[in-house]
Amino acid sequence: MHLAAIDIGSNGARLLISAVLFKKQKPYLKPVEYVRFPLRLGEDVFTHQRISLQRIDQMLKLLESFKLLMELYEVSDYLVFATAAMREAKNGEEVIQKIKSVLGLEMQIISGDQEAEFTNYTLAEFVKKGNNYIHIDVGGGSTEINLFQDEKKLFSRSYKVGSVRNAQAPEYQQLLVDMKHWINQKVASFVKQETIAIGTGGNINKIYKLLDRKISRPIKLEEIKTIKEYLEEFTLEERIHKLGLNPDRADTIVPAGHIYLLAMETAHAKQMIVPNLGLKDGILAYLLEKNRSKISTYKTQVF
Repeated sequence: MHLAAIDIGSNGARLLISAVLFKKQKPYLKPVEYVRFPLRLGEDVFTHQRISLQRIDQMLKLLESFKLLMELYEVSDYLVFATAAMREAKNGEEVIQKIKSVLGLEMQIISGDQEAEFTNYTLAEFVKKGNNYIHIDVGGGSTEINLFQDEKKLFSRSYKVGSVRNAQAPEYQQLLVDMKHWINQKVASFVKQETIAIGTGGNINKIYKLLDRKISRPIKLEEIKTIKEYLEEFTLEERIHKLGLNPDRADTIVPAGHIYLLAMETAHAKQMIVPNLGLKDGILAYLLEKNRSKISTYKTQVF
């Protein structure tokens, strides 16, 4: 049995297909196929408020390839979620209807709060009792902040700041000020103990990889700052050709790094856990739970 998640972000679009396997009779997910394509919807939407015809054509071709892969793997259930760029596109609903009529795929535009909620499905094993946590998820078009204490989520907020937006715009800078004020206010209500950051998103995953750390080992705020300052020494072309970054990562990693650091410093978090998980993983965790009865039937057939 296979499940699939499609995440249409402001920078990249992703397909993750996982097999449902069993360990000691309990189901778990094993990734079998992952595809990411730099669709860059945010370049259209955050400048012109619409998705261009050329980009719509690209999206249809990409989703057709995703659909073919799902058919080859005989996927039993899937979800297609679109986030910030599609939320703000004036022709977003029109694009969704076109995708449905041409490909038969059901796409849903989710809110920032819903995006955070699905991503949180993946964080349970990292949020421990007796600790404070700030979860920072920086995407191309939005940043989701979640605050946890004693394994419970206390506060959540989504901001229209992201790595693809124009960071020099006055309204963008004001949103960063608002975000900082909100974090300060909420963290002040925490029990006085260390706050640990949890970072999700493609850019923090890349920063973690550049630090060459073993998986599950936290990174320090100062290490993130050092990597950001190192990357700033290179031009965009140098980041691509000398450092080997993909073009859609080379121009987003520094602004994303700035947002992670701002949130961490405001929350007085000195270290960050980077679980290499995101919305796509949360979708699959949700689908695993949703299909539990089917999975039970499937298990009896397997065993």
